[in-house]
Amino acid sequence: MSIIRRDRPPVADGPAGETPQPKTFRFPSAFTVLAGVTIAVWLLAFVVPTGAYQVDPESGRPVPGSFEHTDKALSFGDRLMELFLAPVNGLYGVINPDGYIGPYETGELYGAAGVFLFVLAIGVFITMAMKTGAIDNGVARVASRMRAHGPVLIAVLMVLFSIGGTTEGMAEETLGFYALIIPLMLAMGYDRMVAAATILVGAGIGVLASTVNPFATGVASGAADISIGDGIAFRLLMYVVLVPVGIWWVLRYAKRVHAEPGRSLVGAVEGDDELRAQGLKEVGRLPIRERLVLSVVGVTFAFMIFAIVPWAQVIHGPDAESFGWQLDWYFPELAALFIVMSIVVGLIGGLGEKGVTDAVVRGAGDFIGVGLIIVLARGVTVIMNNAEITGTILHSMENVVSDTSSWIFGGLMFLINVPLAFLVPSTSGHAALAMPILAPLADFAGVNRAMVVTAFQSASGVVNLITPTSAVVMGGLALAKVRYDQYLRFVLPLVGILLVLGTAFVAIGAAIS
Repeated sequence: MSIIRRDRPPVADGPAGETPQPKTFRFPSAFTVLAGVTIAVWLLAFVVPTGAYQVDPESGRPVPGSFEHTDKALSFGDRLMELFLAPVNGLYGVINPDGYIGPYETGELYGAAGVFLFVLAIGVFITMAMKTGAIDNGVARVASRMRAHGPVLIAVLMVLFSIGGTTEGMAEETLGFYALIIPLMLAMGYDRMVAAATILVGAGIGVLASTVNPFATGVASGAADISIGDGIAFRLLMYVVLVPVGIWWVLRYAKRVHAEPGRSLVGAVEGDDELRAQGLKEVGRLPIRERLVLSVVGVTFAFMIFAIVPWAQVIHGPDAESFGWQLDWYFPELAALFIVMSIVVGLIGGLGEKGVTDAVVRGAGDFIGVGLIIVLARGVTVIMNNAEITGTILHSMENVVSDTSSWIFGGLMFLINVPLAFLVPSTSGHAALAMPILAPLADFAGVNRAMVVTAFQSASGVVNLITPTSAVVMGGLALAKVRYDQYLRFVLPLVGILLVLGTAFVAIGAAIS
């Protein structure tokens, strides 16, 4: 039992009389947040009036101005069963002829099974490519060849990380690169902040300006009931503009530290001298196997982009019919693509039968958490739809946005998603939870739904550059031995710039969509 008096320090229980460390607040995980949201929405359904919109039979979207209150009555037992079945219906629930979403009857698929399998498939693909060593050695090769050109190397590495961010949502995968980038930056006369920023800002802005990122753009597009290729041209423009802004910010700091090491926000850290020596090692030409693996990875993502983009609509407008060579693939086809190419990558990389199967299991296991978050989030929307409160909530928001201009609507969508990104740290969970509510608002405001997806992913990307609940941010800073407060001093002005530019981009995009 601990004895605490005012005139002496606390006496601790435990071995060697150690004083126990005070408990610090830990933000709940995405699973806990979504569980809380599920229960909150379930309780909300008891008090929110029920209502529904008429639905356009061709587009399946709500007709603006057609909202009417309904007389939906469910017993407490039925409501309790709704809560119990929410995750199940979120995975493979179907829409029955009467509009009810349930797991047993025949009807149109509503659950997130397709997205869930796609997430697992791309997790397997990424894990397989990483296991061959080709990605690590490819980055090392680029770094070794450009070591004498510090600013150019930083820019090239940030572009490479941003490409990973914009195409496949590169996040946790970046943690493996710190052991390579830190010695290299120290050897070139920079500090640990430059190393951390090269990775975090590079990949982070790539995710912010995602073009076909399956965990942001893909999940959000699926929840918004649009193609992942819708709005890709505008998102590509954002990528082209915002990535140079991030590179400029990092190079600005790197140049200052290189000229005056005393101005470093981090300072010297024990072990820096040894790491500088490590960063001077040479990396030879990549083996043919690894070059082939990198080629297959690049071709696979390029083919995915080709397969999902609605080329006829991009070239000739939204009402154009599909070309004969236009694939119009969606999540089932993409999942199959990445599973097949995972095996191809493993075989080319020389992993053998056991290595390939082990990578499949590990990759699926590493990404199943993301898939489950999507399922839980979809379960929330099932509760709302079956309780018929989704229409009521949409109607209240419709009244807010119906009298706003398109550009104001776009800006509001961006700003609304900023606090949502803090509340739901998972990008996929945020997308699956928010898009079914926010996307239909675009119909009421006369704005393309793709701009709501762009607003979500941009706001989420900005927040995820700084959120302390992110394993990518906190884990990366721990590996770089950079304190969180030091990182905030470096990155907060950039975050402010990105908030302004992101709001402006989405507002302009909504105005011209």
